[in-house]
Amino acid sequence: MNLGIGEVIIILFVALIVFGPSKLPELGKAAGVTMHEFKKALNSAGHSDKQNPKDS
Repeated sequence: MNLGIGEVIIILFVALIVFGPSKLPELGKAAGVTMHEFKKALNSAGHSDKQNPKDS
């Protein structure tokens, strides 16, 4: 899914209207922390699968 600059601007504008300018930094930080934890979980799951391969 590739988003162009136009789509990103529209999404940010709608988020600004829905959440207001005071909530946007909090939402951005929460999204960043969520993505970081998700990537960390994926990396650790992939790493443990390589160490302990399941027998088929």
